[in-house]
Parts: sequence; structure tokens; C-alpha cells
Amino acid sequence: MLQAQIFIDKDEVFGSQPLYEFIIQFLLQQQIAGATAFRGMTGFGEHHQLKRPDSIFSFDEPPVLIMFIDQDEKVINALKALRKRVSSGFIVTSKVERFEV
Repeated sequence: MLQAQIFIDKDEVFGSQPLYEFIIQFLLQQQIAGATAFRGMTGFGEHHQLKRPDSIFSFDEPPVLIMFIDQDEKVINALKALRKRVSSGFIVTSKVERFEV
């Protein structure tokens, strides 16, 4: 199995829709096994600008992490299709094993 993580800012949009919502709906259409969007409390990206959305008088948007998992080929195909539509975001993948008792 393969897990993908997509890092974006909450304020990014795709058309008139928040980007994280577009990506989750896109993954649902791709019949990915499961996906979750997480709101970050604080973070920074490649520009090393610290974002603290919960600080007093902060106008920072929180970072968002979208994580999804499925069979290797489905994840790779979904990421390729997504990249044809969305160029922003930082994506990493890692091999994972499903834990079963």
C-alpha cells in the first residue's frame, strides 16, 4: 500500500472552491480507499515563513495536510491525474502496511 500526503495552505482555492475540498472530492471520484484533511495548528513551508493562525491578531491561514491511502497503482494514478489539474502543494509518498490483528 502507498500513503500520500499533500501539504497546502487553507486559503488556496480551485476556482471558487477551497483547494482541500476539491482534492478530497477528487479523491472520492477516483475511488481512493480513504482520505482525511487535517488542519494544522502551526507550520512553515519552503519559504520558512512561520504561520500561527491561532495567535492573537494573526491573519495567517492554517496549513492543511491531506492524507490518503490505497494500493500503489491507484495512489500513483490519482496523483498524476491530480497534478494535471493542480500544480500547488507539496506531495510526498511512503510505503505502508495495513495492520491487522
